Amino acid sequence: MPILTFKPNKVTKQLISCLKDRTADILIQRFGLAGNESKTLEAIGDKYGITRERIRQIINFSFDLIKNNPVYESYDSVFAELTSHLRGKGKIVAEHDILEHLAGKNEEKNHIYFLLSLGDDFTKMKEDEEFHHRWTIDETEAEKVHNLLRVLHGEFDEEKLMTENEILEFLRNKGEKTIGVKIDENTLRSWLSLSKVVGSNALGEWGHRMSANIKPRGVRDLAFLVLRKEGTPMHFQEVSGKIKSYFSREAHPATVHNELIKDKRFVLVGRGLYALGDWGYNYGTVREVIKSILKDSGPITKEDVIKRVLKERYVKENTILVNLQNRSHFKRNKDGKYIVS
Repeated sequence: MPILTFKPNKVTKQLISCLKDRTADILIQRFGLAGNESKTLEAIGDKYGITRERIRQIINFSFDLIKNNPVYESYDSVFAELTSHLRGKGKIVAEHDILEHLAGKNEEKNHIYFLLSLGDDFTKMKEDEEFHHRWTIDETEAEKVHNLLRVLHGEFDEEKLMTENEILEFLRNKGEKTIGVKIDENTLRSWLSLSKVVGSNALGEWGHRMSANIKPRGVRDLAFLVLRKEGTPMHFQEVSGKIKSYFSREAHPATVHNELIKDKRFVLVGRGLYALGDWGYNYGTVREVIKSILKDSGPITKEDVIKRVLKERYVKENTILVNLQNRSHFKRNKDGKYIVS
């Protein structure tokens, strides 16, 4: 359902109708108002045999002509409506966000961009290292939002992740009073879309945009995200299915199995079952797990060995007993408790 109450292409057609043919054509080409892509100043200048600077001057002059024409005032409600939409998104919004939000059809984006460029209430802020191209109706407030997001940027390293709710609470605590805008979920999403530093993954987690947690680089990273999301050991075949479910990426079970074996983030805790090392599982075979337990705890009974190993590995009790009977590695002391040989 259309967001706007007016047809952007009809409004732009009326607004440029006061211009001479060549001037109107320059605007049409520059902003892509005829359903084609916008052209550069150089390309338009080459067509008319004049410099790019002269094209720029003609565009600025044409804007003045439009604004001095009575038809411009008749569309005050159009610009007021656009202003209302920007205010609803926190007074500053990423260009790609506002165009996507307002355009009922893809071809309307160029017309909306033209209206934003023409309107006196709108200021375009060019992209930089931290933020995308963006539009604001209040440059002072926009800078406050920039500073608030910079504080958020400082919270993230390569590993840290936050949920949307955690970010919302963080920003509210840091700057809601300073900004003077109530930060709700819609405002938050709008402001986050400004940032080139943070990003989200398919699981709804936010972090540094270049982190492997946000921009997975392969099967291992995808599997890591799946296991952390599920929070429990999983068979590699199940991991493969979840990768497809969460990320719409094909990952053959055998490939997943081979990749997890090579990565120290994962611990094989049973036949085909993997857990994350961060969960406290010891690395190694059942024998190595038994040895680690005995070194940490000292002499313990057979029952205690079995109990502790089963917390680390999804194996049969008999597998543990077979390993305990290997006298090259384990033996019982005079109290009948097991120790490392």
